[in-house]
Parts: sequence; C-alpha cells; structure tokens
Amino acid sequence: MKKPLKIPKFKNEDEERRFWWNLDLSEYFEPSDFERVSFPNLKPTTRPISIRIPEYLLNRVKERANEINVPYQSLIKEYIKNGVFPS
Repeated sequence: MKKPLKIPKFKNEDEERRFWWNLDLSEYFEPSDFERVSFPNLKPTTRPISIRIPEYLLNRVKERANEINVPYQSLIKEYIKNGVFPS
C-alpha cells in the first residue's frame, strides 16, 4: 500500500460521485494489495427471451417438471445449460 486513503464525509451523492470520479486509486494501492474474492450468493443477470417451441414439447416439459417438482422454466434453463455445457 502506498499511502492510506482518507474518505471524507459527503453532503450528497453528487459530491461523492465527483470524489470517486476524480480519484486515482493507483496512488493508494499496488497490485499486490488486492486479493481474489468470491461472491457465492450473487445471481447471474438474466434476460427474458421469446422462443417458439411446439406445444406438445412444452406440455411434455411441464409434465416432467411437475414430476420432479421444479418450475418448468427452470427445467428448460437446465436443459439448455446441459446442451451448451455437456458433462
């Protein structure tokens, strides 16, 4: 660490935003100061899509999801994931 970072009290968000925007962290930290962290509870960002599949196939997926007691959309996501990243 090069020198300690002193963070002032801010009157509002704009003042804080300006402070962080103009701050050069390389004056305070060296690459060796950082350590790898993990966020195990962070959920990946999802995005809605629209897909057309035959009705019989959707019905079969819903039946299978009901059999194993999971939401059918979660089961569809799992099927897609297994197709993209086969074990």
